[in-house]
Amino acid sequence: QVYLVESGGGSVQAGGSLTLSCVPSGYTYGSYCMAWFRQAPGKEREGVAAIDDFGTANYADSVKGRFTISVESAKNLLLLQMNNLKPEDPAMYYCAIDQDRRSWHFGEFDYWGQGTQVTVSS
Repeated sequence: QVYLVESGGGSVQAGGSLTLSCVPSGYTYGSYCMAWFRQAPGKEREGVAAIDDFGTANYADSVKGRFTISVESAKNLLLLQMNNLKPEDPAMYYCAIDQDRRSWHFGEFDYWGQGTQVTVSS
């Protein structure tokens, strides 16, 4: 069984920064696509960023230049560094993992975490 546990959410002022973390356990496949999604109340879930085991990263246009996704392999840790947070960024942020490196493009992931809340105050 694969489990994903997110942490690092919180409340920050607009223009501030947060770093989200996600620890996957039980994932035994060699290839992966790991991603961050977010969902605000009343809105559809949207992809934020993704990275695969080749190190290829993809970002939503709304976060390019502000967010950075990375993997610390030694710690088995997925990170999302969020800088210059804006009033449109608050949401529940979820991490996800799939064996298919193309999962970001399809928006389909097999395993999801429970989410961590991000709040931005103006």
